[in-house]
Amino acid sequence: MFLFVPVAVMALAASAAAGDRIPVGPADFTPVLAPAPKQTQVHVAAFLVDRTPVTNAQFLAFVRTHPAWRRDQVPSLFADGEYLSHWEAADELGRSARAQQPVTRVSWYAARAYCAAAGGRLPGWYEWEVASAANQTLADARSSPVWRARILDWYAQPGGQPLPPVGSQPANFYGIQDLQGLIWEWVEDFSSLMVSGDSRTQGDPDKLAYCGAGALSAQDRENYPTLMRIAYLSALEARQTGRLLGFRCASDVEGVP
Repeated sequence: MFLFVPVAVMALAASAAAGDRIPVGPADFTPVLAPAPKQTQVHVAAFLVDRTPVTNAQFLAFVRTHPAWRRDQVPSLFADGEYLSHWEAADELGRSARAQQPVTRVSWYAARAYCAAAGGRLPGWYEWEVASAANQTLADARSSPVWRARILDWYAQPGGQPLPPVGSQPANFYGIQDLQGLIWEWVEDFSSLMVSGDSRTQGDPDKLAYCGAGALSAQDRENYPTLMRIAYLSALEARQTGRLLGFRCASDVEGVP
């Protein structure tokens, strides 16, 4: 459930115009994971978030100007052996990584570095949950069977298919695209989410036995789409990558609570 607080819309729009980031919030809402015992709601301050996930082309430009994040130079402490492994070369995309596809096989460290270079940061989990709860007409569509079914249908799709370009999906209530149904996305505080998957499978994020209903402190155990995403993220390590794991950036809105 959302309770929106009046915002300085003109200020938000002006901030968003500086890049391709969309204003969201502020909002008081009930997240799937309770923030604390006997606390059901959280306040999310107004923020800006990328309209679409970061693309291969954008990340390629980043590694070319920040060569420490090339796959042939990044320390193993910050990325596993699959980091950008689908690119043709360390600084070349190739046929398996089209320019407008979302960049995937990136670690949390690399995603954070990219966002910092882009004048932003990774979104927090509650920020991501607020933004992704929307459908095309509602700010909070989480109780909609259609909203849930569409996401679960994506989870059930067989792997191995080429990813479509970013922006292929209709924009949601805020004007944001591809939050659900394209890739998994890193968030800043992924490691603080409650673990819900089978720990025996945590070494391979592409083969997790998702078990969202087991998430600790879950307030909405019927919201399987969100619980499954929590299960996935909570099982990751910061250096890990995944075939469908990418990210988008966010930033604060100064002066708006």
